[in-house]
Amino acid sequence: MSDQLLAAISEHNMTLIRLQNAELSFGDQPILRAADLSIEPGDRIGLIGRNGAGKSTLLKVLMREQALDGGDINYAEHVKVSRLTQSLPERAEKTVRDVVSEGMIEERVLLDEFHRLSQYSGDTDLTRIAELQARIESLDGWNMEQRVAATLSELKLDGDRLVSELSGGWRRRVAVGRALVRKPDVLLLDEPTNHLDIHTIEWLEQRLLSLECALILISHDRVFLDRIAARIVEVDRGKLISWPGNFANYLRLKEKADAEEDRHNRLFDKRLAAEENWIRQGIKARRTRNEGRVRALLAMREQRSQRLSRQGTAKLTVEDADNSGRKVIELRKVGHTVAGRRLFSNVSTRIMRGDRVGIIGNNGVGKSTLLSIMLGRLTPTEGSVKIGSNIQLAYFDQLQEQLDETQSVAEFVGDGKEQLTIHGKQRHVISYLQQFLFTPKRSRTPIKVLSGGERNRVILAKLFTRPSNVLVLDEPSNDLDIEMLEALEQMLTEYQGTLLLVSHDRQLLDNVVTNTLVFEDNGQIVAHAGGYSDWLARNAGLAVAEEYDVAAMVPSVKANKPVVSQAEKTKASSTASLLSFTQQHELKALPDKIDTLERSIVELQQLTSQESFYSRDQEEVRESLQRLQNMQQKLDALTERWYELESLNSP
Repeated sequence: MSDQLLAAISEHNMTLIRLQNAELSFGDQPILRAADLSIEPGDRIGLIGRNGAGKSTLLKVLMREQALDGGDINYAEHVKVSRLTQSLPERAEKTVRDVVSEGMIEERVLLDEFHRLSQYSGDTDLTRIAELQARIESLDGWNMEQRVAATLSELKLDGDRLVSELSGGWRRRVAVGRALVRKPDVLLLDEPTNHLDIHTIEWLEQRLLSLECALILISHDRVFLDRIAARIVEVDRGKLISWPGNFANYLRLKEKADAEEDRHNRLFDKRLAAEENWIRQGIKARRTRNEGRVRALLAMREQRSQRLSRQGTAKLTVEDADNSGRKVIELRKVGHTVAGRRLFSNVSTRIMRGDRVGIIGNNGVGKSTLLSIMLGRLTPTEGSVKIGSNIQLAYFDQLQEQLDETQSVAEFVGDGKEQLTIHGKQRHVISYLQQFLFTPKRSRTPIKVLSGGERNRVILAKLFTRPSNVLVLDEPSNDLDIEMLEALEQMLTEYQGTLLLVSHDRQLLDNVVTNTLVFEDNGQIVAHAGGYSDWLARNAGLAVAEEYDVAAMVPSVKANKPVVSQAEKTKASSTASLLSFTQQHELKALPDKIDTLERSIVELQQLTSQESFYSRDQEEVRESLQRLQNMQQKLDALTERWYELESLNSP
């Protein structure tokens, strides 16, 4: 085997960064506890964990910005690490070229020192010059300007444009250029999809998949994680646990691991209780007790004291108000122009009680403006708006403006009171906040020291104390960890009122809404039945549009049931010959079957989630869990059959 081939194999198998027995704490809060992690060439790692678990801190450790309290971190020789930060480049009066060049700041510093020493007329430090030359060559720093130009060309960036003139999506491209211009061996990404529109998220996905460097990314976007990550690393109670495969595979493995951990802990606690009972026996038993058994008991006590229990799961509930009128919002030929720029025109739509509508569009097209018009907070420049009767509104974006950073979490959510009325019952605000994963200590913490995800949790906690029959959420998923996002999703599917949701989270849209209003390239807002994937399948991209009557495309729907719009139903009736009589009858019956089965599953899930459930007879427990699994499989089959018949029914 040749030396070159051996070198190539050695380089390919080289560990880029290795973390061993890492220890890190902030005050009395442990972040890392004897944590290990290896990053290999070509790794695509999704880093997940609850808000505050230490994900962003770990990235700082890998960037050499945060020192460990103990343990080791080792880097391969000359390894280059870059980071794509969560925040976008500031709207500064800098050119795009200048900002991208900031990604090669080390190379710039080395080049400046090399040129200064080379031109020095006195005694020259030849040793230092040689060191600088070697380091610059290892970083390919001599070609710095060419690499910046190549990066600008590759990302289709105009280097002479001012960053202050760019939209959020284009500023994200500039940030990507700044991170990639070094040609890093390891690229760290902290919530790269936050505040991006779907079009830019999909562009970023394709760009990252084309890279050859190792990736470590933090993201709450489950679709993004599934497409990018080939390995999941979970930050769990100070440990770094590696799971093979994408996020969907992690969920399957995690469920099994948690069940096994719970089973092991129950057996351990049962043995410990038996030993404690033995040690407390009478005087005669104590005289003859086995000292080895006593030492084993002491070891078991120590092991139990070191156990870190998993945090409870989030469970969100919302206060329901009395029903609104049947017609909630009606827009008639609405258009709006801002500073001479037409955002949209000729929008006619009706939102009926119980509708679940997602609003999709690129950043800056006017989604929040449309919401303000729908809610009567802004008068459109064209057309008219009618708002129905008995509307009780809960609006997520409005509360963001009201967040008082000087108050504690409990003071803000409880309006200074200790008791809240939730579903007609008095409840202590500290107890209520535990549903949103705030410990009693954290509930008394000033809002100003909270992370972005914790702030969003505070806003949701406050929002859901208000009785509502119309819930309006403008980008609620930003900064939330995946567990809280899934709890929010579950709550929204159970919400009985009318829902208006602006989001770039594709899975949230697919799982929650039954209709979408899509901003398309020609300034039109087009209505579609279904969620994001349904719209994408019909249109295959933002630029493709087929004109529909918006009013006819937003039907009144019931929650948690597959729904087709009135226009779809009309079209189906005119093409009934596409299905046989038996198939038509089956299609008509499926939604009710799905609805009934979903309700049964929810009831059984509530039963099996109770701690007391597992103290029942083990045969009963096993049969209930098997029944739940069978019901879920049947639900999947029924839903798949519904989609199959719907596709056959659509010419």
